Amino acid sequence: MSVTISLTVNGKAVTTQVDTRTLLVQLIREQLQLTGTHVGCDTAQCGSCTVHLNGRAVKACSMLAIQAQGGDVRTIEGLAQDGQLHPMQAAFRQCHGLQCGFCTPGMVMSAVALLADNPQASEQEIREGLDGNFCRCTGYHNIVKSIQLCQSGKVGAPA
Repeated sequence: MSVTISLTVNGKAVTTQVDTRTLLVQLIREQLQLTGTHVGCDTAQCGSCTVHLNGRAVKACSMLAIQAQGGDVRTIEGLAQDGQLHPMQAAFRQCHGLQCGFCTPGMVMSAVALLADNPQASEQEIREGLDGNFCRCTGYHNIVKSIQLCQSGKVGAPA
């Protein structure tokens, strides 16, 4: 069964037809062609599909597109503004908080939400806040450093 849904994605109004079984990640990747949001596990375990829905980090592989009806979705493509990386994206770049890059979009989206909820997060709180986001390459050290750099407001300053 197909339904029409309307939502805002990265600041743009979207109205589209979806099958009632369509996952939010499928809508984002397949219909809207925003492929920065990755599908890693299909079971909400890895976090590579993390996007923001109404300002909260959600795993787009574990919710139906119709659940986002009327909502405001921000994907990794929507973080940069006017050609400028979001400070978290810039911090990941500066601190080498990525290797293969597969988990990076979800990790960045989770990190942005983490600091929005807890701007003064300690290292332990950052590590706990990343629970549910898996990186198989970096060992998390530079990911945590990236979040701390963004938190400090010193992105772009010499290390």
